[in-house]
Amino acid sequence: MSKPILKNGPAAPVGAMEFFDRSKARLRFDVPPALYDPNIIPASGDPGTDRMLEIIAREQPVRPAAVLIPVIDRPEPTVLLTQRAAHLNDHAGQIAFPGGKIDAIDPAPVDAALREAEEEVGLSRRFVEPIGYLDLYGTGFGFRILPTVAKVKPGFELTINHSEVDDAFEVPLSFLMNPANHQVHSKEFRGMERSYYAMPFAERYIWGATAGILRVLYERIYLS
Repeated sequence: MSKPILKNGPAAPVGAMEFFDRSKARLRFDVPPALYDPNIIPASGDPGTDRMLEIIAREQPVRPAAVLIPVIDRPEPTVLLTQRAAHLNDHAGQIAFPGGKIDAIDPAPVDAALREAEEEVGLSRRFVEPIGYLDLYGTGFGFRILPTVAKVKPGFELTINHSEVDDAFEVPLSFLMNPANHQVHSKEFRGMERSYYAMPFAERYIWGATAGILRVLYERIYLS
């Protein structure tokens, strides 16, 4: 079941220069305490999801994670996404950002995001200019995800690590930042209704945390 988002606001500008200028003006590298503190539950904006996060936080330890939002500086900018490998135990086959859990060897969340992007799809750090952190995003599966928005210079070559990722592909930023393409779907979790964003693109079903983070990006860069 899907329905249009209320209070969408205007469709987002698509120019690369404007997007990167706004991102640099609005984002910083301050790490939110809730990334590591189990007593702070990050808000998702959906009451059902927030309640689910509270339940999960009591059942298992906080799992800090970092992802990269790689915005490629093309004449029409695109976002690089991955399709997780079908054999994985968690979120198999789902559309995701490059990223994963923050390890002890990572000096900061941004380093974890860059490391994972290189391990998963071979995106070399020399092509990536990190801009800043987006808002912390909590998932119903117990992860606290800190996204790093980054400007990516064209000319890179990808090498897919098929133990983690089946595919990598680009989606126009203009599509992802257009609120007309933001759908809300819902399903039940432990007797509670949980809503989540979805942004279907061609044969790709972008949904859940990935779509939710993209919605946060839209609200932070174009509506705030």
